[in-house]
Amino acid sequence: MPDTRGSIVIGWDIGGAHLKAAWAEDGRLRDAVQVPCRLWQGMGELDAALTTVLERLPVNADHVVTMTGELVDLFDDRAQGVHTLIDRMAAALPQGRLRVYAGRRGLLSPQEARGQVMDVASANWMATAAVVSRLLPAALLVDMGSTTTDVVPVRDGAVVARGVTDHERMAVEELLYTGLTRTAVMAMERTALVAGERLPMMAEYFATSADLYRVLGRLDEATDQHPAADNGAKTVAASLRRLARMVGHDADDYDPAVWRAMAADLTERQLRRIHDAACRVLSAGVPPLPVDAPVVGAGVGRVVVKEVAARLGRPYHDFCDVVGAPGQDWVASCAPAAAMALLG
Repeated sequence: MPDTRGSIVIGWDIGGAHLKAAWAEDGRLRDAVQVPCRLWQGMGELDAALTTVLERLPVNADHVVTMTGELVDLFDDRAQGVHTLIDRMAAALPQGRLRVYAGRRGLLSPQEARGQVMDVASANWMATAAVVSRLLPAALLVDMGSTTTDVVPVRDGAVVARGVTDHERMAVEELLYTGLTRTAVMAMERTALVAGERLPMMAEYFATSADLYRVLGRLDEATDQHPAADNGAKTVAASLRRLARMVGHDADDYDPAVWRAMAADLTERQLRRIHDAACRVLSAGVPPLPVDAPVVGAGVGRVVVKEVAARLGRPYHDFCDVVGAPGQDWVASCAPAAAMALLG
């Protein structure tokens, strides 16, 4: 059968909270885009996101897709999620021009992929790591997104992760449920540092990690694409109010510097968690990664990944630089989609 693939490839990453796409022409990445997609609220969210993204992409292109959205509680199980997402993408895109990423099985037709649910499910991290492994002989990939962080070792030009499925990866800390913008503050720690006291935090969805980075002046607002926890304003004052509420206070109870110190302490503990996970992943390698193997930063949380690299004493390389797209921040923020465009 002749190869009918064209020179333009669009890579898709269907998450539970965002839809990401990147396109490459003749093997060079050109652009990437991320839009919110609250998939747990229904398939209409994906339909709307697809319409928005497709308007910004070349028409005559081949398409390759990876996903993590099969995990949302819209679906009864992963099989239903994978099948539904494959079928929806196949219906929305030109016939015969879609392939689905199935991890170590590679790219499959939609029909083939429906029969390989566990290989298709949540394989986006492997796509990013596979591209890194083609370009660097050794590295530690750390992709900090809005919700999760992946820590993946590459050695001798191969991905050497210990886990594959979500539960395997969580067990060895190659997958952490902590991110730059969407993580509920109540899930980050049990206590917060407030005016010299460690106060218990309420088990309420009052604030997110975006609030922490906003009050510290470290948040690129373009990366925070979902409503605030209270559906309120995305301002420093509103974020201070949400953080104070986490410990039963009003923002005016203390000087704003107190709430900034609370945010700094919580982000420091998030950084330590990622650093400690990276140390664990590195310690599991036999043989270990070379001491000069870089940390490759991807995702919207690369500002945090840079700090992890510094604490590890390793050089830092941005994913967009590794894949030959310097300065294209959204390529690095949408790394799995960009990887799909290159793998396709």
